[in-house]
Amino acid sequence: MKKGCFSFTIIILLLALIVVFAGRNIIDAVLRQMYPRSYEELVQNGAANFSLDENLVYALIKAESKFDKDAVSHAGAVGLMQLTPETFKWINEKQGITEENTDIYDPQDNIDAGCALLRLLLDHYGNLETALSAYNAGMGNVSSWLQNEQYSSDGMTLHTIPFPETREYTKRVQENYSMYQSLYSTDTVIQ
Repeated sequence: MKKGCFSFTIIILLLALIVVFAGRNIIDAVLRQMYPRSYEELVQNGAANFSLDENLVYALIKAESKFDKDAVSHAGAVGLMQLTPETFKWINEKQGITEENTDIYDPQDNIDAGCALLRLLLDHYGNLETALSAYNAGMGNVSSWLQNEQYSSDGMTLHTIPFPETREYTKRVQENYSMYQSLYSTDTVIQ
């Protein structure tokens, strides 16, 4: 082999190695931009206070508001974790927090209330998909679905989620959760 061809081959191999090894870092950097951990201290505190995996909280916020603290949904849900004013008031009252001490648009208050609600739903339903369904569609809807054999064969888990929006929502949060776990691995996994 000629010296010029050998040098060219070495350069190509080195470039290929750089792409392979640096490529993963570049891909991770791009994915971390797509799956940010905004409001990190607030999420860490909320997750710790309610024994939740931070990655699950981030996954929910990404699905709910895409980290827009001023987001308002068509249904009137507000803030990072998209709580309705009624749900925000109810979950805060359950924790002994008065209305005049909270602001649904305040990231800390919204994350705390959202984490409290998520913990309550996980404890009540005992599984992630059902809890996420209730976060989106409400406990009344989900509890009635669980009593209907068309949607639940055991009264505890949903084999069918009848609302397309809720079905897509739970899928999206779980996909986000998986991605956050992959990018920011922790030992905690919520079942």
